[in-house]
Amino acid sequence: MSDSTIRTGIVGSGFAARFHYEALRQVYSRDVDILGVYSPTAENRTAYARERGLRSFSAVEELIEAVDVLHVCTPPATHEPVAVAALRAGRSVIIEKPFTGYFGDGSPDFSGDTFDREQGLEAATASIRRLREAEADSSGMILYAENWVYAPAIQKEREIIEKTGSQVIWMHGEEAHSGSHSQYYGIWSHSGGGSIMGKGVHPLTAALYMKKVEGRMRGRGPIRPKAVNAQAHAITRSPGYEDKGFLRTSYTDIEDFGHVHVTFEDGTFADVFASELVQGGVHNWLEVNANNHRTICNINPNTAMQTYNPVDSQFGDIYVVEKTGTKQGWSFPSPDEDWFTGYQHEMEAFYRNVAEGTPPESDSLLGADTIAVVYAAYVSTQRDGSAVDVPLL
Repeated sequence: MSDSTIRTGIVGSGFAARFHYEALRQVYSRDVDILGVYSPTAENRTAYARERGLRSFSAVEELIEAVDVLHVCTPPATHEPVAVAALRAGRSVIIEKPFTGYFGDGSPDFSGDTFDREQGLEAATASIRRLREAEADSSGMILYAENWVYAPAIQKEREIIEKTGSQVIWMHGEEAHSGSHSQYYGIWSHSGGGSIMGKGVHPLTAALYMKKVEGRMRGRGPIRPKAVNAQAHAITRSPGYEDKGFLRTSYTDIEDFGHVHVTFEDGTFADVFASELVQGGVHNWLEVNANNHRTICNINPNTAMQTYNPVDSQFGDIYVVEKTGTKQGWSFPSPDEDWFTGYQHEMEAFYRNVAEGTPPESDSLLGADTIAVVYAAYVSTQRDGSAVDVPLL
């Protein structure tokens, strides 16, 4: 495939499908032909296809048959069946985060507040196994679309670890803002969890990746997660919360804050914070403390640009940065948010992997470990924060 055009298609027509398309347009080292899109809602897929000059496919099977690579940008509960179908047809799949998860038992009265977390861990790990078994039996591969792995700051830290022989001792990171824009986020059966799942997966995957890099540098496999302790809170749903209108409060059965403490096989550790309780825009960062250096990877916000605007309305049609709430006063507009967050680099790397048959930096094992940690963390929250072994799949 290295000397030919790579045919690709997108499943989904929402937020993820939009930014995947934009990132695909930035792939420069390989010829990529974006053939079309499939979405189960005819109106949505037709509008998405028309706006971008693509073909609207009426069945996912038809799209799979037509492409070499399939982008899975559907709701998380559908990631597994779509990806498995494509892998069985010998296609490579780019799976948007989260990799997979547990989305309830299908009953109309399912509640994320009351189900047995061990049941969730068991179901999520079973889904992981099915995905990885399908990949093992396929001529295609899974590329896990965690953009944090490809963010320039994270990749620069990879270089530092590799070239200086670092031992990564402790990491801590965060993704936080004032609440998701998605109407379905906040319902466990749609999202597979709350802050730990929806936000924590980003810094968590980046931390797991750093230990993968370290293990590889030492001539062995990834240094993998061993155990997890976690706490979660649902502050905006609590009786004592005083709503001033600045934080989203329309969550049904999820947590809006989580703290995950991960211990690795070598005794080192990472702390991850995930929250819907932070105002002032998106806060995405990972700090790496090694035996020979310290690095702070600021993904959002960054200070590449600072602007003072005396009147909010003056910037009415200017995008500044996600979820700041106001454009008045000092702000940190991102000159190219997709670049800083790694979306363009991610797609460029993925299509090189597909063309050359090389394994991706963000592979199915990294996605598997992320989800295993997440659902082991949920078990820990049910046990008042006690340690839970992470199943290694």
